[in-house]
Amino acid sequence: MRRNVGPVLLWLALAAHVFGQEATPTTTLKKRSWFGRIFHPFSSTSLPQYNDPRLRGLTLDLLVAPQTVKLSEVRQLQIKVTLSNLGKRAVTLDFPTDQRIEIYLRNSAETVLTKWTDNHAITEKPATVLINPQEHVEYNETIATRDLRPNKVFIVEVFFPRYPELRIRQKFLTEP
Repeated sequence: MRRNVGPVLLWLALAAHVFGQEATPTTTLKKRSWFGRIFHPFSSTSLPQYNDPRLRGLTLDLLVAPQTVKLSEVRQLQIKVTLSNLGKRAVTLDFPTDQRIEIYLRNSAETVLTKWTDNHAITEKPATVLINPQEHVEYNETIATRDLRPNKVFIVEVFFPRYPELRIRQKFLTEP
């Protein structure tokens, strides 16, 4: 009887790993629950370490919609960036203008095709953003797909110009 229990437990662990995965946006690491630690004991739990100590505890999530872009139907890519504070203290971000993020649309050779700021006016309006522990800030923007070609892989790169360490990228595919 004991010989049969081992393979069954192994099969259950593998099945939980396979069925527990989902097509998620690009993300930085997050804290895990005890349930996640049991079923994924070897995955990393550390938060990103930034050179700037003021940024410790922050993580970025990026969602590009749609994931596979049909150029005949889509003229604008929906970009959603979430900046979360998973640390134990509040994080203050200072901005000299009303621009918070910059979005680059790159080809697979890393050449910048489109910049988000090319189509947006930036004004000198200083501001401060405070992100409390366990809270987040979302930025929902769009970027034009006019420079994209079908059946190619492209990269969306989002970063905070004032804080260049806060940077995230995601690849996507185009279709005719």
